Amino acid sequence: MSFHEVRFPANLSFGSTGGPERRTEIVTLANGFEERNTPWAQSRRRYDAGLGLRSLDDVAALIAFFEARRGQLYGFRWKDWADFKSCKPSARVSALDQVLGAGDGAERVFALAKTYDPFGTAFRRPILKPVAGTVVAAVGGDAKVETVDYALDPVAGLLTFAEPPDVGAVVTAGFEFDVPVRFDTDRIAVSVASFQAGEVPSVPVVEVRL
Repeated sequence: MSFHEVRFPANLSFGSTGGPERRTEIVTLANGFEERNTPWAQSRRRYDAGLGLRSLDDVAALIAFFEARRGQLYGFRWKDWADFKSCKPSARVSALDQVLGAGDGAERVFALAKTYDPFGTAFRRPILKPVAGTVVAAVGGDAKVETVDYALDPVAGLLTFAEPPDVGAVVTAGFEFDVPVRFDTDRIAVSVASFQAGEVPSVPVVEVRL
């Protein structure tokens, strides 16, 4: 897939709207009961980048970024200000935030993930675009050092340990992350007069599967 490892300007995404989208198929039976199913194992996020624009300089920055991505052609990173950490937005990232798995004495590669579990029905979300420099990891509660004990692949969200964790040792990690997205339009329509009057263009952005 065509993807640029560059983040949409965070100051422009701040103030945008958006969040996760699910697809649920509902069939109402003759007796009034429902059957519900979903073809999606993972949610898909949508945003509107236009709502983060505050000045004509912001509009120029948006257009420059849009042109460099060739519209919808290339994906890019997006900071979701409502959900960009392995912990609560107000908390500090910790190596114990998320459980990635347990050692078996042989496996050295562990994929980053975030588990959402507000009411006991856990949903595990793969994290493919961690932010380099924010990832911390631990094995069995003991903090590990990046480049010494493990290596991070920031493009795929993988931790590779120099030595396989012992059998039963719990592997945990904390991190900040971006969402892989693309523009959901090949056209940006901006009226300077309308923008100065308070009307901002709609610039839809949608998460991509990698």
